[in-house]
Amino acid sequence: MQHEQAEKTDTVVTWEDQQNINKFSKLNNRFHELEDEIKFAKETNDNLEDAGNELILTDEDIIRFQIGEVFAHVPREEVEIRIEEMKEVNSKTLEKLEKEKETVLAQMNELKKILYGKFRDSINLEED
Repeated sequence: MQHEQAEKTDTVVTWEDQQNINKFSKLNNRFHELEDEIKFAKETNDNLEDAGNELILTDEDIIRFQIGEVFAHVPREEVEIRIEEMKEVNSKTLEKLEKEKETVLAQMNELKKILYGKFRDSINLEED
């Protein structure tokens, strides 16, 4: 019985295995960064949508529009255009982040197959 346990834990970790483990770790970190960035982009999209809706409801011709850290008085039409442009840019960014997340997940799954194939229960790549 002890001999069987010794065989399970005596798997040799090669340089290539260590590289795969390191790559998995980097991909896992990037995955979590992407989740945070996607969450922020979705919140930004919601905020821009709300701003556009509020703009529809207002009857002001000049709107206070934040540019950086300063508010400027900007004609309503220009604010509408800027909000639409910001929504487009944010949507493209969100789409790019989602695609990158899919790619990272696919790479992580491939590495999981390789690493679990060699190390079986000796390695844990799942999150708690």
